[in-house]
Amino acid sequence: MGQLQTEVEPSEVGLDARRLQRIDRHFAEYVSDGRLPGWLVLVARRGKIAHLSTHGMRDTEKGLPMQTDTLFRIYSMTKPITSVAAMMLYEQGAFELTDPISRFLPAFTDQRVYVNGSARQPQTRPATEPIRIWHLLTHTAGLTYGFHHIHPVDQMYRDEGFEWGHPAGLDLAGACAAWAEFPLLFDPGRRWNYSVATDVLGRLVEVASGQSLDEFFREHIFEPLDMRDTAFSVGEQDGDRLASLYTADRAGKAVRNDKFGRVAHHRPGVFSGGGGLISSARDYHRFTRMLLGRGQLEGARLLSSRTVDYMTRNHLPGGADLETLAMGSFSEVANAGKGFGLGFSVNDDPTASKVVASVGQYAWGGAASTAFWVDPREDLTVVFLTQLLPSSTHPIRSQLQQLVYQALVD
Repeated sequence: MGQLQTEVEPSEVGLDARRLQRIDRHFAEYVSDGRLPGWLVLVARRGKIAHLSTHGMRDTEKGLPMQTDTLFRIYSMTKPITSVAAMMLYEQGAFELTDPISRFLPAFTDQRVYVNGSARQPQTRPATEPIRIWHLLTHTAGLTYGFHHIHPVDQMYRDEGFEWGHPAGLDLAGACAAWAEFPLLFDPGRRWNYSVATDVLGRLVEVASGQSLDEFFREHIFEPLDMRDTAFSVGEQDGDRLASLYTADRAGKAVRNDKFGRVAHHRPGVFSGGGGLISSARDYHRFTRMLLGRGQLEGARLLSSRTVDYMTRNHLPGGADLETLAMGSFSEVANAGKGFGLGFSVNDDPTASKVVASVGQYAWGGAASTAFWVDPREDLTVVFLTQLLPSSTHPIRSQLQQLVYQALVD
């Protein structure tokens, strides 16, 4: 596969071309009124790209247009890649999903749980359950992120330099050792909280494989799938392809923010399996095609079809959805009916969130408003890429979903 381009007429795969244009018109307004600098959307069905469009700028200040080969910080869209890496090792017998993570990362032995008190004087008790590998894959480990700002333990992360980055001088092993010192928000397996769990999972990949996370990704995922643009940093030769990063001001308008953007040009100290990768639409489309292919793409098989099926089921305790089990901002109507598998949200009941979808659709997104989903029932994959922090600024994902599904007419 060479340059990214449409590969089939929409009508040949059950999509209406005129209805697909509604996507472009709708999101063009996001650019014209300043809510987004620019964007790229890709809709593929039956493995073929039926709709590919770009609009606006990858760098507004320099006047550089959004292009099909633009590079993006995908943040948490790194998580499904790390989850695939871990499950590839699982298939080799490197561990069981029920293994305590302390078997591989001893710093996580004898975890304690927050009970009461402030970030500086927390009251804790011993955890009733160790963090197991499946807890990391499902975000039920009791870990957190400093940027949540909803719990005293979040403040503890921030106080030690873990908010939108990592303290200088740390590698992934050092970061995990630091996180292991913080109390958990709850006993593992009891709740769902978005967290550094996938970063810890990335460290598990390193220990179990004997390779650094970037080496494992490159050798076992990126090269087999011909993902040429995906890495933890951008080389000088590709610097102009990288979209600038923007944050939303109080009015919801996009304002350039190089505070976050500069790091993409340097090899990071911490290989963040939870949010560190830069990628392109071409590459992430190939990753989603592999998932839709139940573990294989063009003869390269990363996972068994049965393993992908298992990963994309709801693994939350009791079959609960995120609205019920999640803490903080994820406990909202947009996540009603959605469970969580091993690295993906899983739509068990589309009627609950009041957005058209299929049962079994699985998905995730990134902090800079990027998103993807895979719909096995409709043989459909969608990738949306932009660079606006935070992703909660605008209802991009739900609107994109309704606009894509209304274009299916077969």
